[in-house]
Amino acid sequence: MKQLKLWMLAVMLICGITSIQAQIMKAADLEKYAKERYGDKWLDAAANLATSITLDKNQSITYQEVIEAPGKTKQQLYVAVNYWATATFKDKQAITLNDKDAGCIIISSTIPNIVEHIGTLNKYSVSITPVIRIDIKDGRLRVTYTVQSYDILADISGGWLSMAAENDRRTYGDSKRKKDDKTNENLYDEQWEIARHYPFVQKDAQKRTCAKALVMAHAYSNAVIDKIEEAVKNGIVGNDNDDW
Repeated sequence: MKQLKLWMLAVMLICGITSIQAQIMKAADLEKYAKERYGDKWLDAAANLATSITLDKNQSITYQEVIEAPGKTKQQLYVAVNYWATATFKDKQAITLNDKDAGCIIISSTIPNIVEHIGTLNKYSVSITPVIRIDIKDGRLRVTYTVQSYDILADISGGWLSMAAENDRRTYGDSKRKKDDKTNENLYDEQWEIARHYPFVQKDAQKRTCAKALVMAHAYSNAVIDKIEEAVKNGIVGNDNDDW
């Protein structure tokens, strides 16, 4: 009985480690990561990033990186990346293409609330849905990360000066409402095209919100690429190799 309990405890610990390592990054950790890399002055950081970012033909931000994996076959890399993607993205709909023969995996998963900003009149909660394409060949893979727009949940009663006439009914926190919940008339959804906002447009009423959104989206791309590289070179739990 004692051995059974020890075995169950070991399984729980392994599962816990897997769960921790499988997560790319929580929003709070992503913000810390972004500050460490780019500083906490979001306007300056976004302006600096804009000098090295070229919008693609769809006016989206796209990053691309080739990861070298010498000595590993296309099949080995496909298994490693597929394992990482399956363990990381719990939403069953996140992996939109998984083609072993073509050596291509495409992932689209929403990262909610990467930015929350209280403006003069409104409060904004920003989410992004990056499209991550991984193309695989013998000895290498290519990661393409694209963000097409910012998904905005605006709270028109959440700004510093937005006071309801009766009983001061500001709705801080309501911007975390469940998806498709339309019960609060103060909340509404928007999509902001990246090319039409700061730092690509200087005169922008949502300048501060979009500055941080760009930096966070960029930081997330780095985190994704780092995690994929770690997975194909060292596995996601440290013991997923052929020596068993």
